[in-house]
Order: sequence, then structure tokens, then C-alpha cells
Amino acid sequence: MVKIEKNNIPQAVLNVTETIENGGFEAYIVGGCTRDLLIGRTPKDWDVTTNANPEEIQKLFENTFYTNEFGTVGVVQEQEEKSLQVIEVTPYRTEGKYTDARRPDSVAWAKTIQEDLKRRDFTINAFAYRPKTNEFIDEFDGEKDLKNKVISAVGDPHERFTEDALRILRAVRISAELDFAIEEKTKIAMSEQAPQLGKISKERIRDEFIRILNSAKPMKALLLAQSLNILSFIAPELEEGIGVEQNQAHKYTVFEHNLRTLQHAADKDWPFDVRLAGLFHDIGKPKVRQWSDEKKDWTFHGHDVVGARIAKKLLKNLHFPRETIDKVEKMVRWHMFFSDPEKVTLSAVRRIIRNVDKENIEDLVKLRICDRIGTGRPKEQPFRLRKYHSMIAQALRDPITVGMLEIDGGALMKITGEKPGPRLGWILHALLEEVLDDPSKNTLEHLEERAKELAALPDTKLKSFGESGKERKNEAEEENLKEIRKKYFVD
Repeated sequence: MVKIEKNNIPQAVLNVTETIENGGFEAYIVGGCTRDLLIGRTPKDWDVTTNANPEEIQKLFENTFYTNEFGTVGVVQEQEEKSLQVIEVTPYRTEGKYTDARRPDSVAWAKTIQEDLKRRDFTINAFAYRPKTNEFIDEFDGEKDLKNKVISAVGDPHERFTEDALRILRAVRISAELDFAIEEKTKIAMSEQAPQLGKISKERIRDEFIRILNSAKPMKALLLAQSLNILSFIAPELEEGIGVEQNQAHKYTVFEHNLRTLQHAADKDWPFDVRLAGLFHDIGKPKVRQWSDEKKDWTFHGHDVVGARIAKKLLKNLHFPRETIDKVEKMVRWHMFFSDPEKVTLSAVRRIIRNVDKENIEDLVKLRICDRIGTGRPKEQPFRLRKYHSMIAQALRDPITVGMLEIDGGALMKITGEKPGPRLGWILHALLEEVLDDPSKNTLEHLEERAKELAALPDTKLKSFGESGKERKNEAEEENLKEIRKKYFVD
């Protein structure tokens, strides 16, 4: 029985397998892409394996590159879809011992697809499909695990994780992406082999961590990682929040609150930086927690400052790009912004915008929303937060002023001969009124001609036009603010 529909495979991938087959070799689609096809997901990348060696593969295609010592050849194609621009083709292979828990000491080309599949990590990643013959291979009951939504290692799980310790994190990540459970023997082996993650490069750990946070169930994944002694190899400071109770405003411990904040960002499908900042936003609390006899409660003064430092250190250790580190550090540092609509001023809002940068302010509000839900409160955006959001919009909007005009006072003086004084202001406001009524008039040519006409008017007439322009400006300002308040339901 055919398990995969050939017409669900992009033609760009079929072109590669057909070229290999026409060259006299076998070509199978393997790995995670076959799994994704079986469960109706769109694969993020495509892997092909063959009984041709690297040199033979390269002879079959015009544009290739040889990527590593494991025989992987990148076949380059002109495609709009990024995942189809490079198709990786690897010879069937067997692997020698793994002495560093990262890569095999030696690689040998295998003769059959079955030999190749034995070295795969999990049964649900050990399928192979040959488009030419519609042959589907499942040597390790992966289809059963797929049906039962279980992740099981191929063969002995201890051997698989000893070979490449990153597979431990990969199992956690796949469980988050697919919402699958992990088979018990596999889970035990993951926990016992967790110290091997210390041999893995920070970049490889970071890449799996990113995919975990971008999954639909990051909270579930990180709870699993913590229970299996894995989380300490990603962000050990997070574990300091385990069992640390908070004040009465919070329903959960620091650790659970951080995870719930992250999960709400995932539930909203918000950007990665919001998820990352959500996970780390209260990471400084355990270090600053103190009991207040006056309040009869715990206090966490300065946790935002301390947390920003910790987040920066963690992200640098995982070799995140500077842009990500800077943004998350700012968001953690300023996530406690004051939002009481009765007391906060527009100038205070502008200072927050300046502190986190314009391009980050909307994500900071998203973080605050996630933080609120993470406390166990039912409302995402109470009135005070909606009001603050409207004030941000007000602070960011372009003000309605004569600065909007395509002509300025200096140019007007040259054109009209006017001197600095009231008449110049009246002309500018009269021009602004016309532009507010008809934005198409905001051209240098029209404004120059109209300015000459206005400059010819006596003071009383020109003043009347100018005052009318000021009133029109004020009306437009108020209308603009009304729309902002309406948008955020704070009329």
C-alpha cells in the first residue's frame, strides 16, 4: 500500500530524483520530509538519498556543491520557494564510532537503503519513499509510532544518543512541533545521556532552542526538558525559578510564570523575539526576591535590571546575533513600564519608546500582554493597557503641523518677500488648511503660487485665513486622536 501521494511532492524535488534515476541509480526521499508528507504537513526542507557516490551525483547536475565529509551534495535550482532552492542529496551510508557525541569518526558508503535507515535517529524519521516505483519503506514500525503520536529511537536509544547527543534536544523539539509524546525507554535514555550535551556546540543547541520556541507547544517542551535534566544545557538560570513563589498578584511560581508567558506568545503566533523575551522577562526574580514585613509579601525590586543582564549573558553564550540580544535585553529591562492611565504622561510614554526604540514598542506591548496572562489573570488587555497602547499610537503619530507642508518658512520669505513675523505664520496656516482639505495640493508648485496670492492680501484678510487654518488644524488633531482612542476602545 502506497503511503505517500507522489503529486504532493514538488516538481523541483521530483526533477532531482528523476535525474538520479535516469543516471542509472536509485533515489529515495527520506527523513523528516517523508514524515511530514504522511501527516499532511508541508516539509521545511527536502532530503534525498541514493546509491550514487558524491562524484557521481555531481556529474548528473549542472549546479552543485559538496557540503561536508559525510558525502552530502547540494543540488542548486532556480526556485522561488526557499526550501526548494537547494535539495540535499546524500549517498547511502553507514557510520563508525562516535567518540565526541557529535559526529562519526568515519563514514562508509552503504549498498542498500535499508543499511542507511538503520543509522537514523527516530522511527518516524526513518521512512523512505522512491517516487519512480512508489515504493515505501518502513523498517522500524515508524508508521505505528506516527499513528500513536509517539517518538521512539531507532534501535537502542542509548546508542542513538551516544552517537549524537543533539538528538536528545531534537526529540524535545519534535515533540513540541508535533505535540507527540516520547516513548519511555527513549525518554529514560535521554535523561541518562543528557550530560553528553556538554560536548555539543552552542550554535547547534541554539538552533534547536529556536525551533522549540517557534513551535506550537514550547511550554510543554521546556517542562519536558527540565524534567529530563536537559534545560540546564540551554538556560540554567531559568531553573532557579522552580518552586520560587511570588507575591499575591501572581498565581504561579517564577518558573511556571515565565513558561506561561512564553506559551501565550506562541498561542498568539507572535514573533520569536516576543517569545524569547517572554521566557526571560522575570528570570532575574530569584536573585532579588526579599520578604517585606511591611507588605507581608515578597518583593522583587530591580528584577527587570538584573533580568536584562542575565538574558544578555545567556543569549551571548548561545551565540545569538547581536540584534536579537540587544532587542531582548531592552524588552526585559523595560517590561515593567508604568501604565496607569490616570497618572502616566505622554512624555513618559515617549521616554519608553526612546528606551526600546520605535520598531520594538509594539513587541513590548505584546510582551506585557503575555506577562499579564502568565500571572493567571483572565483579561489580556484591561482598560489601562488599552489606554497606554493608545498613548503609544498618539506619541508615534506624525503631528498635524505646518511641518507637513512641502514648503517651509525660509522658502516662503524668498518667494514672497515677507519678513519673520505674524504674516508668515498666517500664510503657513492658511496653506495647511488647504492641504488638510485636499492633500493633493501639497506640492511645491501649488504652494508657491498660492503663497504669492496670500502675501498680496492685507493684514486683516490674511489674518482671517490664518486663524481659520489654525482652527482647521486643531479640528484635524482632535479627529486624529478620536480615531486612535476608538481603535483601542478607550473613548
